[in-house]
Formats: sequence, C-alpha cells, structure tokens
Amino acid sequence: MKVFLERFKSSTNDQGSKQFVDQEDKLQRQVTAIYNLLSQLHGSDKLVLRAGKLEALPLMRSEKIEERVLALQKLVFEDPTYETLPTIEEIPAILESLQDEIADTIARRTVEDELEKKIGEKMNQRHEDYIREIKMQIIKEDTGPENAQTLKKLAILEKLDSKKLATSAMEILRPESFSEIVGQERAVKALLAKLTSPFPQHIILYGPPGVGKTTAARLALEVAKGIKGAPFAKDAPFVEVDGTTLRWDPREVTNPLLGSVHDPIYQGARRDLAETGVPEPKLGLVTDAHGGVLFIDEVGELDYSLQNKLLKVLEDKRVFFDSAYYDPNDVNVPKYIKKIFEDGAPADFTLIGATTRDPEDINPAVRSRCAEVFFEPLTPSAIQNIIKQSAKKLNVIIDQQIPEVISEYTIEGRKAINILADAYGLACFRQHHEQPEKPIHITTQDVYEVVQVSRLTPYVTKKATDEKEVGKIFGLGVAGFLGSVLEIEAVAFPARNPSQGNIRFNDTAGSMAKDSVFNAASVIRKITGEDIGDYDIHVNIVGGGRIDGPSAGVAIMLAMLSAIQNKPILQDIAVTGELSIQGKVRAVGGVFEKIYGAKQAGIKRVFIPKENSKDVPLDLKGIEVKCVQSVEEILEYILTEDNKAWKAS
Repeated sequence: MKVFLERFKSSTNDQGSKQFVDQEDKLQRQVTAIYNLLSQLHGSDKLVLRAGKLEALPLMRSEKIEERVLALQKLVFEDPTYETLPTIEEIPAILESLQDEIADTIARRTVEDELEKKIGEKMNQRHEDYIREIKMQIIKEDTGPENAQTLKKLAILEKLDSKKLATSAMEILRPESFSEIVGQERAVKALLAKLTSPFPQHIILYGPPGVGKTTAARLALEVAKGIKGAPFAKDAPFVEVDGTTLRWDPREVTNPLLGSVHDPIYQGARRDLAETGVPEPKLGLVTDAHGGVLFIDEVGELDYSLQNKLLKVLEDKRVFFDSAYYDPNDVNVPKYIKKIFEDGAPADFTLIGATTRDPEDINPAVRSRCAEVFFEPLTPSAIQNIIKQSAKKLNVIIDQQIPEVISEYTIEGRKAINILADAYGLACFRQHHEQPEKPIHITTQDVYEVVQVSRLTPYVTKKATDEKEVGKIFGLGVAGFLGSVLEIEAVAFPARNPSQGNIRFNDTAGSMAKDSVFNAASVIRKITGEDIGDYDIHVNIVGGGRIDGPSAGVAIMLAMLSAIQNKPILQDIAVTGELSIQGKVRAVGGVFEKIYGAKQAGIKRVFIPKENSKDVPLDLKGIEVKCVQSVEEILEYILTEDNKAWKAS
C-alpha cells in the first residue's frame, strides 16, 4: 500500500509538470486518483455503501469537481456534516490534507497488519498443541449433513445405478430416420417445410396415437440443424414435456413449464438467499428450450389458464417474474437474480404441440399462432410395412402371415410394434427350451397367443364383400382422426292399413340421424313416386352406433329404397353425404378420415359430395372415389342389369 501511495504522489507531480494540462484538468485527475485509491483501500462495493450512509453518493457521482471534492471530505474524514462546497482555489489545499489523512490510514493499517502477524506467529509457537486439539474438536462437531446411515444409502444407490438391464425392444424399434416413419410422407414434408424455414413457425401436430408425431418432431429438429439458413444451432435443445402430467399451481408456487419464484419465507429459497431475504427465481422448461424446440405432447390437455400464460411467452420471447420480496436496491441481491427480475429470462423457442384431439378442442388463440399439420391414420399396408421393418431391426425370422394378422388388430404403429415385441418374447422363451442354438423365429401362433392373452379384438369388424344384399349399405363415420364404416340396414313391409305405414328407427343413433330418415322418405317419393306411407319400414344402425351429424342421410335413403323395391345393393361400396329434401348431396366433415376408414374395411368405391372433392387425398391408391351432386347420380353408378327398376318408369 505504501508503494501505491508513492506511485500516486509521483503520478500527481508528473501530471502537474505537463504544460498543456490546465489547472482544472489537473485537479480532476487528482480527484479521480484519490477515488481510485479509496476504492483500492475499502473495495468498490463498500465504498458505495459508505457513501450512501454519509449522504455523499449523489455528490460522488456529480460531474462538478467541487461536489466530488466535498464527497471526498465526507468519505475520508467520515463526517457527514461537511456541507460547504469548496472553491477551485481551496481544492489544492483540501486535496493535500486528504492525501495526508489517507497516508495516516494506510500507515496505521500497515502497523496493525504487522502487529497482527507477529501476534499470530507467537500464538502459533506457544499454543500449537492447543490449536491442534481445537481443530480436531471442530472437525468432529462440523461433519456436515453426512453420517453413517446417509453414506450407506448413497453407496446402495450407486451400486443400483451400476446395474442396468439390456435395452428394451421399444428402444431398438423406435424410428431413427424419416424413412422409418411409415405412411406419413405428406405430414413429414409439411413439418420439415415449416421448421427448416429461416423463419420457423410454431406447429400443432394432429393425428391418432402411435403414428409417429413425437418421433417426427425430434427428427425434424435434427434435420433443421444441418440446413443452411435455418436458425437452429448445432446444440439447439429439444425439450419434451407431456401436457397430461404437467402440474402447476395458479398461485405460482410452482410452474415447471414457465418457471416460478421461491420466496425466502414461505417457499424456502436457497439458504444463503433466504438468510438475506432474497427471493430465488426458478427457470422453467421454456427457458431450457431457448434457441431450440419445446415439444408439448397432448397439448390439448394442458390447463387452459396455463395455455394463456404460454401465449404471452410466445409473444414476448421472454418470461417475466415478480415477487413482493424483491428489492432492486438491496445490495444482497446477486446480479443474476437482479437481471432475471428486471429483464426477464430468455425463452425464444419454436413450439411444437401434438394432440389426438380435434382442432376445435384446442385453444383458438393457440391455434391462431401455429401452423397445423395433420398426421394420417395408418392403413393396413402401412402397419404391415412397420412390422416387416421392425422384424429386420430385431434380426428375427417371422412367418409370412404375421404382418397381415397384426394389421387386423390395430391401426397404431406403436401398438403393432408392442404386439411384435410380445411375440418376440414368447419366441425367445420357447426356443430357449427347445432349440437355443437356432435363430429366433416368430410364428403366427406366437402372435395369436399374444392377441388372446391381451384380449385384443380385430379393429375392423365390418368388411366389404363382392355379394349383393337388399336393404343394406355401408355409411361412413369418423371419431377424432379415425374413420369407420357404419352398417345401415332397412326392411319394408306392406302397411296393414294403406297410407298408414310407420317408420321405426333406433333412438341410440341420434336425433339428426332420425331427421335423415324423414328426409329420405321425401326424396324416395320424389324420385320413384312411391308413397312410403304404404309401408312399415324399420331402419337400423348395426351395433347401435351413434351418428352425430347428418352425414348418413344418403346411405339411409339408399337402404330404404332398396328395401321398398326389393333391389340388391353391392356390398363393396360406401356412401357419405347430407341428404336434402330435393335429393341433393351436401358437404359433410371428416371426408379424408372416412375414405381411409372405408379403405381399411375393404371398400372398393366411395361416393362423397362434390363439394368435398378438395378433401380427397391426391395420391390415393386402392380405392375409387366418386364425387356426386345428387342421389340420381349414385343410382346411375350402382344400377346393374338385374335391377333396372330403381327409377320410376
């Protein structure tokens, strides 16, 4: 410190020797040098604290040299009563007195330090044994949180952690590239286009479970990292969370998604922060995903209030925290906590949500900020490709019929793989006892045993045939993202009393389906001239299925007409469309899914409203789609040589 003071005095003398520096500039340099010396002497933080106590902080930060010198007087002499501003002429003398006082302080500290050093040496010489005993006592008392029991449990955990089972079959069979995601070429292309753009969009993925939504999102980020122009860095994170298991407290006590603040009293901030009354912010998953992708599976299950809070983060690209315990002027607040409270935590990420719900079930505000990509239900051929692909990964031999058998029991890729994995386990168990040296061979009987044990039933129970039946036709329905065929049948008998016939319809099908029956009666009379009042007609939806909309109207009309005229209908066709009382075929929803459902049931030809022509898949194979505007057009298509009497002559 003495050397520093001598350099300081030498520096000030050298400054005065320069002719081009005027008197005021020289004084400014001297004042700055004294402040630097005080900062070295006391520390910058303590110097600011000291200035605040002595009411010198505003003066110290002033640009006027007189006020800065007045602040120095208060700081050096530790006297807040100094109030008179010195003049320029008085400042040199004041600075000289300040230098003397600082020199005395430094000298006093030097003597004290040397004295303490000598005392310490004497104490070490005379009481070495005594100090060693004290140290041993302290070590015994302050052993920390560990004891014999905790150390034993730690050893057990470490031993358990060292033991690992072999990788599960599901891990091996998980797709590792887009080529392994079967049946979703268009959805994958749309996802990549939206994520690899220089301006990536937030995305919602719709589709049934087990078709590859989560895997596609994870792989899409890896592709985006390697594309020039995409904003994702090589280390961009992929943070995954399940909306069904995400829990949060509306009081913000805990919020793993957005982050929360642990107050020092009620919520227990970190000990060193709690002792000084400083709240501790806990950053959430949105900050963990900064610069990458935040994937929320089952985003439709996310709490509605939490969805609204997430919208704010998407707009601001930051998370802001608040606490009644936060004091921006508290010197005990660490800089990182102060920055979080004042600037917020970064949360600039791309959101990818996946859901099995309908778009109408998702928060409209969330939907408006996201592009939407629809994953398609898997066809039996896609399921069969997945099974063949998985068998290669497992390096096993399978019977030729196995892919087709499994495709009859599920339309989910994940479920199909589970069935194969269970059958693989049975095959391993069997061959271990019979022929352990041979490669694993999964038989059809293994698959059927899994099906029986798991109580599985064929997914598609209604299948088309090449036969013809009177009063029976296939309609089409949709639930969520899965289309299905509806077996609609009708019988007609001459009424006991002319013009007093009755129409009976099962109530479980729904009121809109019942309205379709009365619309069908009007259209039949319009087309054929037949008065259905001359018949007792019973219309039934086989299996008691409920029809939520009017989409079965045309199918019901055709079944009734076939029953009245006793003319057969081909059983490899299906019809969907709302029936107007003028015989028009009106647009309905879910046509895309209905076509896939018909294809799974073996339907060869589907009739849909012409207004829905834009909903027909462009690359559709294995099924013919006819777009019609009226029921007369459908009748023209299904007329055969032996039932030319569909129309009135």
